Amino acid sequence: MSRQPRVKSGSGFYHVMLRGVDYGDIFRDDNDREYLVNVLHCKKAKNEFILSAFCFMTNHAHFLIQEKEDDIATIMKRIGISYVGYFNKKYKRIGSLFQDRFKSEPVEDDAYLLAVMRYIHLNPVAANMVKSPEIYTWSSYNDYMTSQKWLRVTDTEHIMGKAR
Repeated sequence: MSRQPRVKSGSGFYHVMLRGVDYGDIFRDDNDREYLVNVLHCKKAKNEFILSAFCFMTNHAHFLIQEKEDDIATIMKRIGISYVGYFNKKYKRIGSLFQDRFKSEPVEDDAYLLAVMRYIHLNPVAANMVKSPEIYTWSSYNDYMTSQKWLRVTDTEHIMGKAR
């Protein structure tokens, strides 16, 4: 059975999820997460997409991405190839890191956009990793809630305009 074609978003926004093969870890330490942040910086600098939210868990990652120059498949392919190459070299492994292709859900309206943001930012709380989202280092939550934007990878302007 062939897989279904990806549903195209009219707004260009997608909730994207990457999961490790067999629910295995895709991040083994903070250096792995920092590397993915650097990949995102690099790809964004080429005007490929807008990153409105993210959360890096241990065995999966969430992104809220808006397409710009390239479509979501091309964006995620470039991010995935860069990160998997790094990960496989660092850990002296070969083969797939991610389970299947990335999953994506089109985000068509502002109410769902804000719901996806909440879901992404509350993921570490729901997983009992932290008691509150501001404690979790590896998400974009604090980019929205504080003036300290230490990762400097999230584009908050569009969402902040919708929240007012």
